[in-house]
Amino acid sequence: MSRRIAWTLLVLTFVLLVLAVVPLVVSMTARERVAYRDSQRAATRVIAAAAEEHLSDHKPATTMRRELDAAARAGDCAAVYDASAHLVASSPCAAAQGEEAEELVEEVLAGHEPEPPENEGRLLAAEPAGEVRQPAGVVVLARSAAPLDARIAAIWGWSAGIGVAGLAASVLLSVRLARWVSRPLSTLDASARRLGEGALDERADVGRAGPPEVRRLAATFNTMAARTEALVHGHRAVIADVSHQLRTPLAALRLRLDVLAAGAEGDTATELAAAQEEIARLSRLVDGLLAVARAEQATPRPTAVRVDEVVAERVAAWSPVAEERGVRLTAGSEGPALTVALGAGHLEQILDNLIANAVDAVPADGSVTLDHRAAGGSARVLVRDDGPGMTAEAKAVAFRRFGNPETRGSGLGLAIVHRLVTVNGGIAKLEDTPGGGLTVVLDLPLWTERGRERGVASRSLPVLKKT
Repeated sequence: MSRRIAWTLLVLTFVLLVLAVVPLVVSMTARERVAYRDSQRAATRVIAAAAEEHLSDHKPATTMRRELDAAARAGDCAAVYDASAHLVASSPCAAAQGEEAEELVEEVLAGHEPEPPENEGRLLAAEPAGEVRQPAGVVVLARSAAPLDARIAAIWGWSAGIGVAGLAASVLLSVRLARWVSRPLSTLDASARRLGEGALDERADVGRAGPPEVRRLAATFNTMAARTEALVHGHRAVIADVSHQLRTPLAALRLRLDVLAAGAEGDTATELAAAQEEIARLSRLVDGLLAVARAEQATPRPTAVRVDEVVAERVAAWSPVAEERGVRLTAGSEGPALTVALGAGHLEQILDNLIANAVDAVPADGSVTLDHRAAGGSARVLVRDDGPGMTAEAKAVAFRRFGNPETRGSGLGLAIVHRLVTVNGGIAKLEDTPGGGLTVVLDLPLWTERGRERGVASRSLPVLKKT
């Protein structure tokens, strides 16, 4: 941001300097040229007036000679011609005027006002001696253009120096201004990023640096962060209280039912067994609600996770459970070594919930297969089973809490999976397995160098049963 501000101000200053300085320098250069020409013509007219007295009035040439000598001392070369274009008198250097001087004399004698030319760095000026239409003679004065060129070069040099100095000052001021504006914004952006990553105690620096609007924004951000921290901590406290207040009575109730069931017979034993199943279901439901609440609070820090390694680990871990239930749990054909950006332990939790759901849903002699492959700019992980599958209505609401009315478990497993996948920037969807069954498709973001950005790791979540 600071670079953009600095470059914008620098380009604006450069354009303003060009638009202001260049026309001014051009105008000053033109004025210098006009003033130099006027001075040359004035000197030529003085000599022409003295030459007219000699040529028309036949006075002595003393005054004319004196003016020619004065012009020579000033560095000019002057020559006087009569009405027949014959040279009458000249300064010592007048011979260098050449053919251009003769052409000027002829044009002036013809009654014209020629444009004075420049000959080898010398400016020529011609003035009639007497009347313009019937001059008694012509005076040609050649003056060096070096002083004029020096003045013009000085004008351009000083103007360029002023422009460079103004541009340098603009660079310094624009950099200072850009830093003054962007530095507190960058600090505020970093604080907002850390707050979004889960650092709820993060606060922006509300100092004297930066514009007042930015300082007010930082103060507003701190107020928002404090309220967010209070709300989240309050929510977590409620969860902890619910966990403590519900789990303890449920455990005590289960123990009492176990004691009663130990000595019960007949219908009483049947009723107590049903009550024990309800208590177990209620315990799983409480655990699921707590797990979903913690999942919704999780803000992961991206870490590099090898998909093939995690898939192999989870298949090995769940194989004994699957064998006990008569289900074949296998990893598909070995795919590429893909690395995804997920929170620490999230892929393990996702696969544990999906495998638990699939093993629970698939009948004996069924199969569950885990596979992975590259899919565009993401890694695709598939968990296939050949169980009863889901209806279209059930799949539409499966990722919601208690969304699947056909579930035999708590109805929260897929909700946790969906939360963990989406919070990491992935996509989870359900498809039918060819030949019957359900396939869970996970598109997970690939690991890049940007995945190394700072974040906050989430806590581990329990595994829940079929949704």
